[in-house]
Amino acid sequence: MICSATSEPQLKAIASEIETRLKDEQAVRPVAIDGFPASQWIVLDYLQVVVHVFHQDKRAFYRLEDLWGDAPRVE
Repeated sequence: MICSATSEPQLKAIASEIETRLKDEQAVRPVAIDGFPASQWIVLDYLQVVVHVFHQDKRAFYRLEDLWGDAPRVE
């Protein structure tokens, strides 16, 4: 999953909310978390799903979507 934030506080809030909801509602914890808001890219690794939370500028620069161009997109 790839999503964007417009600021470092929003980036941190999105990653935190994903982690909290999956823990509370599904009893699932990430096996690893990498990055931090100042890096403008946070990765939450749940093995079956990897969540990338980018600052919108970093997302445009790295364009991870292009690596999986044939994968289905979900709005």
